[in-house]
Amino acid sequence: MDDRTGVLDTGELWRLTMEHSPVGMALVSPAGEILAANAALGEMLGYDPDELALHTVADLTHPDDLATDLDLMRTAMAGSTTSYRVPKRCFRRDGSLLHGELSALLLRGTDGEPLQFIMQIVDRTEVHAFAERLDAAEEATHDLLSKGQAILDSVSVGLLLVDADGTYSAWNRKQQELLDIAFPDGHGGRAGQSGFVYDDEQQVELSFDQFPCARATEGEGEEFDDLLIWIGADPATRRALSVSARSVRDRGGALTGAVLAYNDVTELIQAVRVKDEFVSTVSHELRTPLTAALAYLELLDDSVEAAPDARHQVAAVRRNMMRLSHLVADLIFSTRASSGSPVIAPYRVDLVTVVVEAVAAAAVDAEGAGVRLDCTHPETLEATADGIRMRQVLDNLIGNAIAYGRPDGHVRVTLEESGAQVVVTVVDDGEGIDAEEVGEVFGRFFRGTNARRRQVSGAGLGLSIVRTIVEAHGGEVTVTSVAGEGTTARVVLPR
Repeated sequence: MDDRTGVLDTGELWRLTMEHSPVGMALVSPAGEILAANAALGEMLGYDPDELALHTVADLTHPDDLATDLDLMRTAMAGSTTSYRVPKRCFRRDGSLLHGELSALLLRGTDGEPLQFIMQIVDRTEVHAFAERLDAAEEATHDLLSKGQAILDSVSVGLLLVDADGTYSAWNRKQQELLDIAFPDGHGGRAGQSGFVYDDEQQVELSFDQFPCARATEGEGEEFDDLLIWIGADPATRRALSVSARSVRDRGGALTGAVLAYNDVTELIQAVRVKDEFVSTVSHELRTPLTAALAYLELLDDSVEAAPDARHQVAAVRRNMMRLSHLVADLIFSTRASSGSPVIAPYRVDLVTVVVEAVAAAAVDAEGAGVRLDCTHPETLEATADGIRMRQVLDNLIGNAIAYGRPDGHVRVTLEESGAQVVVTVVDDGEGIDAEEVGEVFGRFFRGTNARRRQVSGAGLGLSIVRTIVEAHGGEVTVTSVAGEGTTARVVLPR
């Protein structure tokens, strides 16, 4: 300190700065010897400052960094630069590695000769460790994304992730193929773009709010399954897509987007159409000869009236011909219903009469099966319905109850009014339906395990026809069953 001014001299200021600096500092000779080090550097490396003065830069530097350090020192002493900054790895006393950032400044004497380097090291070990973890996480994320994309691209279903504002976030290769068909001029990556996208009848081009992705992201987001649309400019080559959507929500439940799956069902629809055409053709071709054969059976029946054995044989033929006739009628009805043709002609009808006649007609079969059949109904109950088709519904439901009943069992038919609705219930105490098959009983041509096990005749169209007729009336039909206890069929119609 200058006694006259009370101001610290330069050397004293430098010593205090170095001692109290939170940054590791050292004075290093041009030969790389550590002349002095502060406490911060000693703490970083696990040495006392005085111990560091016994080491050289080479002693503490990672071998892979040493050549760079020495080259930078030589460059500075040659006069090409006066300072430099470089990442540096140093060994601690315990052998662990410190990742730091080195800043060096070369001091020269008045004659220009190099005197010493002032070196500062900032400990970046935690930053480096974080960077390594971040790199590992990025690598793992990239690996997962690559694997996920590979999986998505390998499936035959188009998959689309759309944000809440309708922006397409991600999609797989199959979805890109479908987008190219629907939008041959390119897609802008947002929901509702105009293109060749049509309704299930291929008659109307979809508006913005009818697009699956728009429906899935509008408002609270709609979830749906098996939404049928068609894509493509040429009607002859259009593709049919069955679309399903599921909402994506944040932790608070707010809608953030949706995932949609586009399944190409063109071949399936074409196969069903071909099957329907085949069934329709065969059914109509069989109908005419069947009608003629039944007429000739009536004549034959009259002609063998005096021969009991022949009459019995004719009756057996007639029963089988009638069964075949009913099967053909069911096939024709099913085909007509699937084509969209009207299936009912409603009028005011007393459903009590329909139910009573159906029960009476089934009484013979019930007696033959050893099943008790009874009916509960009001005195009269009118509704607007197609009486002929409702008789067909009852014939199918009662026939099934008898066929799958048990000997000495009971089938109960109930007709009742419930507010503005009419309810018909057919209950049996037979063997019931297997739990996994209850949801499939209304499918066309479905034959359950019990039907095959008991060898019950039929084509599996009965309940499909029942549902078609009931839904055409604006009603609903349900089937519940408990294996070993019985089955309940319930029909609800508006009056």
